[in-house]
Amino acid sequence: MKIAVPSETAAGEPRVAATPETVKKFVQLGADVAVQAGAGAAASYDDSAYAAAGATLGSRAEVLTGADVVLGVQGPTPESLAGIQRGAWLVAGLNPFGERARVDAYAALGIDALAMEWMPRITRAQSMDILSSQSNLAGYKAVIDAAAAYGRAFPMMMTAAGTVSAARVFVMGVGVAGLQAIATARRLGAQVSATDVRSATKEQIQSLGAKPIFVENVAGIEGEGSGGYATEMSPEYQKAQAELVSSHLAKQDVVITTALIPGKPAPRLISDAQLQTMRPGSIVVDLAIEQGGNVEGAVAGEVVERHGVRILGHRNVPGRLAADASALFARNLYNFLSAYWDKDAGRPVLPDDDEVTQGIRLTQGGTVVHPRLQA
Repeated sequence: MKIAVPSETAAGEPRVAATPETVKKFVQLGADVAVQAGAGAAASYDDSAYAAAGATLGSRAEVLTGADVVLGVQGPTPESLAGIQRGAWLVAGLNPFGERARVDAYAALGIDALAMEWMPRITRAQSMDILSSQSNLAGYKAVIDAAAAYGRAFPMMMTAAGTVSAARVFVMGVGVAGLQAIATARRLGAQVSATDVRSATKEQIQSLGAKPIFVENVAGIEGEGSGGYATEMSPEYQKAQAELVSSHLAKQDVVITTALIPGKPAPRLISDAQLQTMRPGSIVVDLAIEQGGNVEGAVAGEVVERHGVRILGHRNVPGRLAADASALFARNLYNFLSAYWDKDAGRPVLPDDDEVTQGIRLTQGGTVVHPRLQA
């Protein structure tokens, strides 16, 4: 049973899908692990550490030859998988909707493409959830990026020369990233508020010491969708929320937006008109930029200024903490494969009727098999 860890092919991707820690664990399970030379360099994992953990180092072609499982952070280009054997598993974040043509190409290669970002949100799969692990780091890094760009201090400071007021931070969208952003901003001493369309998050916001900003007495706040994601709200609720947010935004120094809806463009949370009401020097961090963005005028991969407000649109925010992001991502992949490891077969086996299998398997036997991609 051979597990391959090739270098990432996506531009600007510093993460790696296995670390020396997880390589050692795979070897203990009885697997042979082959790592492409230099695959972990951008995440501060050198080849000698992989070799010490029991991996074999080689070229991309050598690593892929005979591999039963190929691990990745982002889906590799089909061309970069030349020589992969039919029936091999590709286990990575595959962006099935955004890269549908690539999924078809995986099917043509005869490999089983397993999209880890479609891992079901069920209790036994929590340790396998790449979205949660990476979002945690993204929420933290968003606050650190905002603090670095903000021209003032975050905490209140009382000095002999006078008092510095605490920064006011507003988090829009209270999922994993939003909760971590709240906690991080609080640790830095900011005055934090937050909002979400799901009523269940109000207590979570308060438990972290932040102020919940919610529309009251308007139908539509029960926005809990499948898998813990938000759903789209009623027109009445959207109107009331826009009015509430507009009045609150004008008083904020830093705003962090995190709202995503699976399979759809990110919802627009902040308009250009609302940006105009914010104070010059304010900072907005758009964590949904790679799915279209929550903020009007945000540009993927750039920091832009509109009406005196700087909008941070960094791509791949978890990758800005490459070592830790890789460590968590690699553990997610190990937790998944080890949970399905069959000792007699000497490899992982996915039952066809398993909820996880049905959630993540995109291709099998040369065809696209996932219902969400067949519709």
